[in-house]
Amino acid sequence: MADLNLEVMYFEKGGLQNTDKALEIAKKYADQFGIKDVVIASTTGTTAEKAAEIFNPKEYNVMVVTHAYYFVNSTTRQEFLEEKLNSLKELGLKFHIGTHSMSGIERGLRLKKEAWQFVDLFAKMLGYHFSPGVKVCMEISATICDAGLIPDLERDVIAVAGTGRGADTVCLIKPAPTSNFKNLRVKAILAKPL
Repeated sequence: MADLNLEVMYFEKGGLQNTDKALEIAKKYADQFGIKDVVIASTTGTTAEKAAEIFNPKEYNVMVVTHAYYFVNSTTRQEFLEEKLNSLKELGLKFHIGTHSMSGIERGLRLKKEAWQFVDLFAKMLGYHFSPGVKVCMEISATICDAGLIPDLERDVIAVAGTGRGADTVCLIKPAPTSNFKNLRVKAILAKPL
């Protein structure tokens, strides 16, 4: 990829009110760069539904990373309603529902007030220093590699994530699996909250 001169959107505040604009930015740059692989973070399915309206799953490899089962607590099986999940799969969206690349046992230990572990601390620092969405864009880009949802690690992805609910962050990323995470590159932050 040659030198890039990009317009970046900085949202005044993070949150779901930026979702439509973030997805519009993601589509603009996916088309500009000829990128067909788009990874979306979606907890309840609202962002995934909107992404399906913007990115035709027949033209784009739309991959959705949602929370693992029982991520919230031991009584909430899944935040993403099964009916919504199934209807989006029928449209052609691909899903990863499992442990995230920057979560799992280490997060569980921290939540139980045990010692912080490196990956959990690293994830928290990315969120503090850049934004929660940048951290999640990196995380979901590694997660889709581990899940085998991207056919070629040489392909860049457009990653979309947010702060809490909705989308407010868009990144151009060269993905890498967790086993080779040092090769993951955030080539450009295209949108994020201030």
